[in-house]
Amino acid sequence: MGSEENNEIKLFQDKKIRTKWDSNIEDYYFSVIDVIAVLTESKNPSQYWRTLKSRLKEEGNESVTNCNRLKLPATDGKMRLTDVANTKELLRIIQSVPSPKAEPFKQWLAQLGKERLEEIADPEQAIERAIQTYRNKGYSNEWITQRLRSIEIRKDLTHEWHKSGIKEGIEYAILTDDISKAWSGMSTREYKDYKNLRKESLRDNMTNTELVLNMLAEVSTTEISRNEKPQGLDKSRDVAKRGGSIADNARKDLEK
Repeated sequence: MGSEENNEIKLFQDKKIRTKWDSNIEDYYFSVIDVIAVLTESKNPSQYWRTLKSRLKEEGNESVTNCNRLKLPATDGKMRLTDVANTKELLRIIQSVPSPKAEPFKQWLAQLGKERLEEIADPEQAIERAIQTYRNKGYSNEWITQRLRSIEIRKDLTHEWHKSGIKEGIEYAILTDDISKAWSGMSTREYKDYKNLRKESLRDNMTNTELVLNMLAEVSTTEISRNEKPQGLDKSRDVAKRGGSIADNARKDLEK
């Protein structure tokens, strides 16, 4: 597997599909189960895929034989191995799934790849598309500005964690929970439950004030980490809790 960028969630007709961009092959890897769920609307897409996968293997379908497995974020927030396929492989799999959505999905795949290559050539296009997506969902310009800023701050923080020897996936999730609990009193899962969210993005459902406080917590954690240069999870957890507590104090002052 080549050099990969962060996991992303792409939307097809408001349905979420987990993806990962591979810069070596200049193509996405798509979660096959997510695609199956969209095309079939099955209540058990995992079982549907297992049955289809077995049948395709018996038929000697190379797309199934060449299927990779990557760690993608599951509904519980943990990184779990799941079957993925690039665009070419996925198109072959789609041919075996009877669905009225098959043709629109193929067109969506083609457009997605085109847009990604355009964004690599001109990164500003990615920002413009994100802004338009949020506007289409009814978010205010003020909120959109805060949300884009929060993405930049999060990237600064994860870059700092990388330098501290923190592993992507479960360790990132642990530190994110530490920060969240320190400023809001809730872990990420508890916060999502509080807002009655399941697969939806927590940050996309935060108010302006919540976004600002969360950004303050992450900026504080980043700055403390840069000054103290912690190595390993335990020391980074202490930094995360202290960074989150700065935003907690701000929250309490605001509530007064």
